[in-house]
Amino acid sequence: MKRNWLLWVPLMLFAFLGGIFLFGLVEPKDEYVRSKLVGQPLPEFSLPAATAGVEGLSSKDFADGKPRMLNIFASWCLPCKAEAPFLEQLKEAGVEIHAIAIKDKPDDVAAFLAEHGNPFARIGSDMDMLVQLKLGSSGVPETYLIDGKGRIIHQHIGDIRAEHVAPLLEKLNAAK
Repeated sequence: MKRNWLLWVPLMLFAFLGGIFLFGLVEPKDEYVRSKLVGQPLPEFSLPAATAGVEGLSSKDFADGKPRMLNIFASWCLPCKAEAPFLEQLKEAGVEIHAIAIKDKPDDVAAFLAEHGNPFARIGSDMDMLVQLKLGSSGVPETYLIDGKGRIIHQHIGDIRAEHVAPLLEKLNAAK
């Protein structure tokens, strides 16, 4: 009797593993790493200027009662170049945008701004990606909306496109 039961163990194990593999194939996966800090205060940081002529950036720059955007970008990032005109639109709509340049040399940041415009009020240099990691950011470009108290209210993963401008403006206006 025990022997008959043992013959079924390999078949049950095979069915169990097959079920797990099948579940992995049909279950949609989330491609993005979402920050656990949405709804939390911005972590403390202080970054030097990313290039000449633009002030550096500190977490204290976000707690003066005015909602802002924080854009994580890099001069070597193609989607960052694609989102540049839409960041300009947001700036023209009255949004104050601060930025963190990731693993960028000052000359490269200056060339990026000269070619694609500068919608940023301040740009901090995060050569070691330490602030990016503190924020829970997984890549570039990535944008955070920060309320006037310095809390992260929204995370936008990927480049900002035309269809994102109005919803981002609505969220910032609601944070006032």
